[in-house]
Amino acid sequence: MPASPLLRPWTAADAPDLHAAFTADPSLEHQLGRRLDDARQAAKYLEANLTGSERRRSFAVDVDGVAVGNIGISAIDPRHQTAWISYWIAPSARGLSLAARGVASAAAWAFSDAGLFRLELGHRTNNPASCRVALRAGFRSEGIEREKLRYGDVRFDVETHARLASDPHPGIVPLPRQSPGPSTS
Repeated sequence: MPASPLLRPWTAADAPDLHAAFTADPSLEHQLGRRLDDARQAAKYLEANLTGSERRRSFAVDVDGVAVGNIGISAIDPRHQTAWISYWIAPSARGLSLAARGVASAAAWAFSDAGLFRLELGHRTNNPASCRVALRAGFRSEGIEREKLRYGDVRFDVETHARLASDPHPGIVPLPRQSPGPSTS
């Protein structure tokens, strides 16, 4: 296990780490919605998509000062107290329970600090590792959305999961969390 993994806000200094993660796993293009072919593109993506706002928060999964993944909370709806969770981990940090622990930590933040009640996520049904993350982080399966996602010419079924603030604690140790600080646009 890494010496000091934690969840923290992304900073501009993380652009090279973001680019390195993309370079190590170009399939992250599906998760990010674009290619990050150099550190400049990563910096622009980070500024536009990984900084906090009223409707989203993104946390870097940090291992010894290096951003190796992202736990995102988006589509935050204060009226209904709901949001969407997403996550990815760079290949170099996979298999260490960082995604599940990071999702559990982000969920704790969403329930306590953001006052949310229901968190949802979805993963392609051909991605069993992502399903294991969801289940370990306490997200119950709710069903299959047929051919929901399209990458190129291929459509994928998506398994949806949700966790409620009233659900039992998932029984894993969440990553320690640094404060996300004030919302920024």
